[in-house]
Amino acid sequence: MVLTALGVVYGDIGTSPLYGLKQAVDAAGGPTPEAVMGVVSLIFWALILIVGLKYAILILRADNHGEGGIVALLALLDARHAPRGSPRASLLIVGLIGAALLYGDGVITPAISVLSAVEGMKVDAPALAPVIVPITIAILVALFLVQRKGTEFVGNVFGPVMLVWFAAIAVLGIRGVLQSPAILAAISPHHAVLYLSRAGPAIAFAVLGAAFLTLTGAEAMYADMGHFGRLPIQLGWFSIVSPALMLNYLGQGGLLLATPQAAENPFYLLVPRWAHYPMIAFATVATVIASQAIISGAYSLTQQAMQLGFLPRMRVLHTASHEKGQIYIPVVNWLLAFGTLAAVLLFRSSDALGGAYGIAVAILMAVTTVLAALVALKWGYNPILVTVANGFFLFIEFIFVAANMTKLTEGGWFPLLLACVIAFLMLTWRSGWRLLEQERAKLRQGEDQFIEWVANTPPIRLPGAAAIFTAATTGIPLCLTHHLRHNRVLHERVLFIASVIVDEPRVEAANRVKLVPVGAGITRVIFYFGFMETPDVLEGLRQACRRPELQGIDPDNITYYFRRVMVIASDKASGMAVWRKSLFATMHLNANLPAAYFKVPAAQVVEVGLEVEI
Repeated sequence: MVLTALGVVYGDIGTSPLYGLKQAVDAAGGPTPEAVMGVVSLIFWALILIVGLKYAILILRADNHGEGGIVALLALLDARHAPRGSPRASLLIVGLIGAALLYGDGVITPAISVLSAVEGMKVDAPALAPVIVPITIAILVALFLVQRKGTEFVGNVFGPVMLVWFAAIAVLGIRGVLQSPAILAAISPHHAVLYLSRAGPAIAFAVLGAAFLTLTGAEAMYADMGHFGRLPIQLGWFSIVSPALMLNYLGQGGLLLATPQAAENPFYLLVPRWAHYPMIAFATVATVIASQAIISGAYSLTQQAMQLGFLPRMRVLHTASHEKGQIYIPVVNWLLAFGTLAAVLLFRSSDALGGAYGIAVAILMAVTTVLAALVALKWGYNPILVTVANGFFLFIEFIFVAANMTKLTEGGWFPLLLACVIAFLMLTWRSGWRLLEQERAKLRQGEDQFIEWVANTPPIRLPGAAAIFTAATTGIPLCLTHHLRHNRVLHERVLFIASVIVDEPRVEAANRVKLVPVGAGITRVIFYFGFMETPDVLEGLRQACRRPELQGIDPDNITYYFRRVMVIASDKASGMAVWRKSLFATMHLNANLPAAYFKVPAAQVVEVGLEVEI
């Protein structure tokens, strides 16, 4: 599991040496000994404090039954059930913005990682500069094409490669340290503090913003925890990734102390000349792997957001029958691909992308710290200890956020714009769904009223059973009353199927099904699923039909009724502007149809069309 995690979780942060220290030294104004010592010390201690202490030791403890990420934190805080206008409801907005920032980061990560590797060709052959962008685009297209084979495929192939990569950068780091052993003094944090205090605010903030690039990818440790578990991720960091990164940054610093001219590209100039081109090829492979961490995290985040009602239903493909977390979401994959290719074409170099990179991650880290602190308080940890520990990390992250804000006009607007659009769509979907459900609730008949109507004006009863899917756990589904009013027929046995998503990743099989008798041959069947599960309603129904209450019903011979709701935007319901209602209606129209989402055989499906005005 550690080896597989190396290929999925640590690819991003593991390839930061390609560009992180170079951009920090450039921001410092050049490789003076004071700047090199200060920058290396800053990066060294940022890795220890933010990645090692905060993420690997503390944040990974804030798991929701093994799952991590922003949405898992929101579920732990029960933010989606908070009353409107309450402090907990505002946490939902903060959390959704944090989740949206992960998508913004996901667009920049593959672009800057692959570009920085391919740009190594310019060191020996400047004439190859015009082909760097086309080569990068070709590599990225291939990366997104291979995603459908699944995270396990990628991890099994790339894990051993990344193990060799970390060994290689560690050896290169040792080579650089031997050139100038004085760089080992940068292990003392006082070099970072002295340099930042003497450099002046403008240069200090520029250096902090550039040095933060060495931390990007740390959030994947938490987002991908459900794929691999806490222990493999911690073991991977402390035994392999952290030592290799620290050695390499020290080595690049040692090279710069000995040869300041190497600031042009300290990573590649650490490599012996005979191994230069093989290292470019190896780095390109490693940066392809780096992109995987954020892509797999985006899949996991999207599935959680769909289940908790923050995004419309999309097609989710399971790529491994024996692993619950191995999924592929085509829509997310190709939207990320489009955004990544647009970033490459817009910025065209890793230096230009450095201005766009980091700002989304810095804000995401700060949001994670706040939510994790609230979870710790909810779990009963000492409030003083929680405030001191999380306040310390939040203070550091706010400094990084402020430093990255200076890059807003240099490209930082790009991931923030993407994040704002996605957060807005999430909030529009959630608010629109709430309005839609309010209007449907007004139209639904009460159970007692419906049973009395059926008893007083009996319809023709058809042999067999029908299953009617409904979004509510009370009342009579609109499609049934619509169907009965027009056709005057009703099956002898009727099941109301509802699925409820709970704030836990998975639900035990024993707690999966609840049966509620309604009357007149009707039974309500409620299925409970976790936010990391894709609801397998048909399998749950087969289990339910083995119970005595549903004896005689064959799931393979049931007629399944689904509603196809056409949302009409108007000013009927308050709470959202009409133009946002129109946007919600468009999203609703293009969402995956319930029958397809629940994988019901098309030959057994009857769809009933309804119009609901909101």
